[in-house]
Amino acid sequence: MSQPVTVSITRTLDPGHDAEMLSWLQAGTTLAQQFPGFLGAGWVRPETGSDTWHMLYRFADDAALQAWEHSPQRQWWRSSAAGLGVVESRVERRTGIEGWFDDPAARDVEDLRATPGAPPRWKQASVIFLVFYPLSVLVNWLATPLLGEVWLPVRVLAVVLVMTPVMTYVALPWMTRRMEWWLQGRPAPWRRTAG
Repeated sequence: MSQPVTVSITRTLDPGHDAEMLSWLQAGTTLAQQFPGFLGAGWVRPETGSDTWHMLYRFADDAALQAWEHSPQRQWWRSSAAGLGVVESRVERRTGIEGWFDDPAARDVEDLRATPGAPPRWKQASVIFLVFYPLSVLVNWLATPLLGEVWLPVRVLAVVLVMTPVMTYVALPWMTRRMEWWLQGRPAPWRRTAG
């Protein structure tokens, strides 16, 4: 005997995009409603303004669920989330006659929060260069009037002593945050669309 299947997906989206997320969710629900066996959908958030969204949808049986999950409509809908910056971190399938939030008779959990692997070394080196070169030029330009006559190893030491904490605690973290999309191989922020 087939049993209803509830799917719970945890997704994240940067705060401040509630309207876009709600529109995207409504579009998915509207598409899913077209499929036989659809029993409903909904979402919850831990708190207002949270970047975490727990989404639920329910189908009458596994065959109906599979028809939705392998449909071109769902593939199109999910691909549109990439433009928003939506990230899936956990998928859980519950089967049985339990309610949406009761203990399930069976559970299949897939955790998608793989720790992002280290970016390729050439990308790391590129980001370091983007910080190191302009900072080196600036610090050397500023230091030349003050240290121009100082013995070269001492002058280099002074520049390195200034640059190391600035690079480590300010410049490199700042640049890494701005280039994180590129380091992890995601679309550029300005290429993400709202719809």
